[in-house]
Amino acid sequence: MLSYIQAVVIGFLQGFSELFPVSSLGHSVLVPAWLGWDNLVHAQSGESFYLAFLVGLHVATALALLWYFRAEWVRIIAGFFTSFRKRHIETPSERLAWLLVVATIPAGVMGLAFEHILRTQFAKPLSAAVFLMINGLILMGAERLRRRADIRELAMRAPQTTSSAEPGRRLDTLSFKEAGVVGVAQIFALIAGISRSGITMAAGLARGLDHEDAARFSFLLATPIILAAGVYKIGDLTGPLGAGVRGQIVVGSICSGLGAYLSVRFLLRWFQTRTLWPFALYCLAAGAISVIRFA
Repeated sequence: MLSYIQAVVIGFLQGFSELFPVSSLGHSVLVPAWLGWDNLVHAQSGESFYLAFLVGLHVATALALLWYFRAEWVRIIAGFFTSFRKRHIETPSERLAWLLVVATIPAGVMGLAFEHILRTQFAKPLSAAVFLMINGLILMGAERLRRRADIRELAMRAPQTTSSAEPGRRLDTLSFKEAGVVGVAQIFALIAGISRSGITMAAGLARGLDHEDAARFSFLLATPIILAAGVYKIGDLTGPLGAGVRGQIVVGSICSGLGAYLSVRFLLRWFQTRTLWPFALYCLAAGAISVIRFA
């Protein structure tokens, strides 16, 4: 089954790697394989105790994000209901609320339809390693694209953010079409090795956001998706699949929530002055070494 040591390791791994642009799902496949935890590797290919365990970790991660952004979520939720009642969008919070709604729909629909198929097909060490390398290339491509003259012009032409020295348009200036593109990009994170935060940040950078706002939008967008996925699968946790591992789920969830909270604090500061390059190089190196190991 699942030991408490494994619960702590995987819990912290989930909390950190869900928000770092390095693919939590990919690492939940690769790290157990590297450590020789074959019971966890095999458990990911079908309905199992491990999937029930991951449900608890995802819920804890989402709750940590909700707590960190609690003041912003109050404004967003209030803005949603206010604009819905008025049938008109006036404030940045109202617009951000609807941008998040639009961006959430594609991943939500595709997750319901294909999450099980993609998980069983790609939750294997070699596959995760290959897609982790692809994730690194996506991050590199986003940084190169962000430096293109047309993207810089787009960033400068729109109303500017004041929270960063980097030129960048304000988050609430995104169009609904652009938010939809970011949401579609998130679909690829259903594949182990492709990072949800990484690919949504890449899409945001491509539309002229600075790194800090691209990360903030990514984290806000991830919150309802992760929470909904956990709640949707809560039956796995409370049902027969969770039998015998509920203590480990509690311990792992605490670790995951703590890791997620520390991660978001660190990353929002990191992206005020730094880029995706270190994470891109890590994904390429870790993916390549894992390909050699598991080929």
